[in-house]
Amino acid sequence: MNIPFLDNWRKRHGDTPGSSVPAAAGEPAGVAELLSECELLRVRAGQSGLELDDTPESLESLDQLPPRWRDDPEELPFLGNDAGLYLGTVIVRTIPGAAWTIWPDGHPVVRLASGREIEVVEAGVEWAGTGAPELSQVYAEAQEA
Repeated sequence: MNIPFLDNWRKRHGDTPGSSVPAAAGEPAGVAELLSECELLRVRAGQSGLELDDTPESLESLDQLPPRWRDDPEELPFLGNDAGLYLGTVIVRTIPGAAWTIWPDGHPVVRLASGREIEVVEAGVEWAGTGAPELSQVYAEAQEA
């Protein structure tokens, strides 16, 4: 199967195509690294002069970008997925006690120290399609929980 972010992860870690990633999937650091790729979003942000540095400020900057990706309906869901994963990455890296959780169906969510789960991918897809909720607002709400 050709999954760009997984292929890139395998290249960096010497994994061979066709092998699974159970070691990474079982380790929180491996899961976090895999989910933080967000390659399409990072490329599109870079084309607009924005370097994503996994900080809350970068979420605010993303919220301010002109939504040119909406012109490409085929790219929109992929960019939204990446936006959600990026949002989750920022939350996990900056809010104490936050961690990635993978539901049995493979759906990644962020669990806060309070036990609340945030469906970051859904938030990213909505943001990419409509601009709301703003990524920085979702982050602020997670920080308060």
